Formats: sequence, structure tokens, C-alpha cells
Amino acid sequence: MEATSAEIERFLKLLEETPRRIASASIGLESALMHLKADKKAWSANDVLAHLRSCADVWGESIQEMLAKVNPTLPHLSPRQWIKKTEYPGLAFRESFQAFANQRNELLSTLRDLRFEDWSRSAMFQGRKHTVFSQARRMAKHENEHCEQIEALLKSGGPGTTIVR
Repeated sequence: MEATSAEIERFLKLLEETPRRIASASIGLESALMHLKADKKAWSANDVLAHLRSCADVWGESIQEMLAKVNPTLPHLSPRQWIKKTEYPGLAFRESFQAFANQRNELLSTLRDLRFEDWSRSAMFQGRKHTVFSQARRMAKHENEHCEQIEALLKSGGPGTTIVR
């Protein structure tokens, strides 16, 4: 998919909305709720946030590499492998969220300053060509799905939880 000004703006808006949606879903809720799981295999809101942070690290770094180098070949780094090298799953939700929001502000600042032609800067990884636009789009779409997951997990504070607004 080729980048258009309208598509760029659409995905920038989605990337901007992610921290707001997470903040809105979690406002006033007790920290313990963020780590609550329906069962052993389910993800908590904190697990989802840790996953989003890992993806933002990996995909955001690939965007930075595309902007810094001309057509680099990047090694494959899976966010699921990267998360194992972080402390994200064990961090307190609010602390982790603040770090995510700060990182997002930095990324948005970089992306908003790009010239239109910079969105087509590319890199090869996993044998495929990716662009700044395709990575930003990928991140935005992926986060939108996980925001829905967090919102559902924290809706109305969950069963038997106390809201401390």
C-alpha cells in the first residue's frame, strides 16, 4: 500500500489515540486489577501493555533505522522474543504505561516532522521490504486491536473490583 497524506494522518491519529485509550480505560482503577487474569493462559491488562511496549520498541526501532540509513537490511527481532529481555511484564502498570506514553510522544514527534517522501524510506527484513509508513500502519492497527482488549478487560472495573476515582 502506497502512503497518501490522508492515510498517513489516519494512522498518526491512531498512534496518538493509543495512550489516551489506555489511560481512559484504566483511570481510577486499582493497580491489582491491571494484573488480574481470567485464567492461567489469559493476558491481564498489564500483560497486554507489556506486549504493546515490546512491539513499540521493536517496530519503533525499525522506523528509526529506516530514517537513519539508506535501505538497510535489518535482522529479524520478534516482539515476543524481545519481551523476554525486558522487565515489562513485572512492572507496575502505571509506571509501565508512563514509559509507553513517553516513548509514543517521541515517536509521534519524529513521525510528524517527516517530509512526505520520508514515509517511503525502507528496509529489508525477513526477506521483505518494509517502509516507515508500513511499519507505522502495522503498529497502529495492532495497537487498536489491543486497546479494544484492554478496554474489554477493564470495562466497568471488572467483576468485583473497586473503582477509586
